[in-house]
Amino acid sequence: MLLHSFIPEQLYYLMNDTSESTSPPIESSQTIDPQRQETAKEYAAIGRKLFVVELVIGLAYVLIWIVAGISPWLRDQIYQFTTATWLSVPLFAVGFALPQMVLTAPLDYYSGFVLPHRYGQSNQTLQAWLIDQAKGLVLAGVLGIIVLEIIYLLLSFAPDTWWLWTAAVMLIFSVLLSNLAPVLIFPLFFTYHPLENEALVERLTRLADQAGAKVQGVYTFDMSSKTSAANAALMGLGNTRRIVLGDTLVENFTIDEIETVLAHELGHHVHKDLVTGIAVQSTLTLIGFYLADVVMRWGIATFGYHGLNDPATLPLLMVAMMVFGLVTMPLGNIWSRWREVAADTYALETTRNPQAFISAMTRLANQNLADTDPPTWVEFLLHSHPSISKRVALAEAFEG
Repeated sequence: MLLHSFIPEQLYYLMNDTSESTSPPIESSQTIDPQRQETAKEYAAIGRKLFVVELVIGLAYVLIWIVAGISPWLRDQIYQFTTATWLSVPLFAVGFALPQMVLTAPLDYYSGFVLPHRYGQSNQTLQAWLIDQAKGLVLAGVLGIIVLEIIYLLLSFAPDTWWLWTAAVMLIFSVLLSNLAPVLIFPLFFTYHPLENEALVERLTRLADQAGAKVQGVYTFDMSSKTSAANAALMGLGNTRRIVLGDTLVENFTIDEIETVLAHELGHHVHKDLVTGIAVQSTLTLIGFYLADVVMRWGIATFGYHGLNDPATLPLLMVAMMVFGLVTMPLGNIWSRWREVAADTYALETTRNPQAFISAMTRLANQNLADTDPPTWVEFLLHSHPSISKRVALAEAFEG
């Protein structure tokens, strides 16, 4: 899930030496910068083109493996050393993934490093970016291998109902990751520590208590080490739930603005959007794995694979899940935008400060280089949040 989210006094700056200094309040920014919007639309258009290119390359790569017979060839090479499923599957996965990584590396470099720097949205050095990429690769590789091991274990021992059990395992996996992300995954990429501003901590904690959200603290993290954008989140579950603010948010937004963004996050908690979101995603995952079962059985009959637990079926599994995810993405985004509107409404009703909400939205648009009014088809297909212009209109209607 995306990080979104959140603070008539003054703005406190969190200093690197952990001392606090009081600065004049930032003027409320309720005007969209037209020049930034021109740049934002250009940036978004390039991003969409890159998305399509990456999608086409990914689908073409998987289909080539299936149609050209590369999958059974690699499996046969692996079977010369081992036929054990627990070992042949990860070996096949590595052999399948490495060529694609090499193929897409220039595109990843351009979209992940060159483009954000060109548009002033990244502060990372090339070395720091490469280190983050390596961390992400290792993390995704470890988690991916664990998931594949479970899937192919179930394919071996429950071939008729593997899709049902796999969906159940993925549900448990999602809950565990949501709980452990703040303490195990997030610290791999960011350094964060308790927010020093006691007045701000008290205000945000009180807002969380009002929403019935028990948090383990309010933290700030070094978002400025990677980007000039601002962001925040209510992270974790149960004993790991905490409020996390990017230092770019703390340093550039007023207290009222931060408060209204956090109120939006708490709206998701009050409406139990995380729980229902996991349920919706689990349902889609169940359907996706069922359809993957159909595709894999067709592939076995068409290409002569040894069975469902044949490592060579991995590209079939991948292409089925990719196409299903692409088809259902607009539906998931419709649901997400609906819940975002409800969270915005909760924030407005809780804080009773629509001007702070409008100011926060416009400041986020200017700072994060967000297109405030994207084409209708783009928002419908690709956006999990309503456009900034619609969110501002909601606040203006509330104020009226």
